[in-house]
Amino acid sequence: MTRLHEPGHRAFGSDNYAGAHPEVLAALAEANEGHQVSYGADVYTARLREVLAGHFGRDVDIYPVFTGTAANVVALQSMLPRWGAVICSESAHINTDENAAPERVGGLKLLTVAATDGRLTPELVDLRMGGRDDEHRAQPGVVSITQTTELGTCYSPEQIAAVCERAHSQGLRVHLDGARIANAAATLGLPLRAFTTDVGVDVVSLGGTKNGALGAEAVVVLEPAAVEGVRYLRKIDMQLASKMRFVSAQLLALFDGDLWLRSAQHANAMARRLRDAIGGLPGVHVALPVEANAVFAVLPDGVADRVRERFHFYDWEGHPGLVRLMCAFDTTEADVDEFAAALAAELG
Repeated sequence: MTRLHEPGHRAFGSDNYAGAHPEVLAALAEANEGHQVSYGADVYTARLREVLAGHFGRDVDIYPVFTGTAANVVALQSMLPRWGAVICSESAHINTDENAAPERVGGLKLLTVAATDGRLTPELVDLRMGGRDDEHRAQPGVVSITQTTELGTCYSPEQIAAVCERAHSQGLRVHLDGARIANAAATLGLPLRAFTTDVGVDVVSLGGTKNGALGAEAVVVLEPAAVEGVRYLRKIDMQLASKMRFVSAQLLALFDGDLWLRSAQHANAMARRLRDAIGGLPGVHVALPVEANAVFAVLPDGVADRVRERFHFYDWEGHPGLVRLMCAFDTTEADVDEFAAALAAELG
């Protein structure tokens, strides 16, 4: 096949723009030899269950899927009755960027609440607890938090524990959308269990794609009593991979060792470098704390469009002048410095 793109091109639009990590590609090649039983009865999926049990500090049920949207939909479906609803922040990925999949495919309702920095609190959860036992209202059954949030902020273990305590006291379960869970662990300097299992999270959507996988996520059930029928829902939602060893092998490449953490630490470090490089430029304001691999900055009128001729990135909808710049496992110091220089030239 003829290569159709320039391999040296870099952008700051999304960590999804990056290719697969070379160690993930190598793992896929190793998993490709010979035959393995299909639909998850393979040795790679079995090993993945053992590895993730180590990370989360207890036996877990795992359900590899292809996409983060699928992981969220399958997880939330399994945690709710047909009349159930999910409390989440307005900026949560399940609300803003999954094209109503939770509602249309999952058949559930989202009860959103404004969270200025993307993080829910017990008090914000309370705002959507009205209508309990009212047959005219969808019934809150799950609180979903995103770690890290869509605004690049990171929950501390104590913040998640407080949300879990409030949710559980009201008979609700807690789901954690962990599309960038590795970046959170890198920021916190803590193992995955410290801000999931140990603080009361019931189900995790475990991300891999944004951290170097080709297309691999998983529903990780920490509390079996919190779910029902996950294995059936995964099939109904068209996420049961026949050759599941290749999905599991990607996650093994990340988590059976420290690749997941090394990659996230690097992406976070590049975001901090980017913040420092552009934060002092005239007319540039870094609008949110840089706690993972995202930088949100306000640029003067017209500047973003001119810089985008070389480096693609997105405006943040609903906030004039605000842009989001994402770093990935393969972002280099030179990439960051070239972007900062291009921005400085346009400002000058």
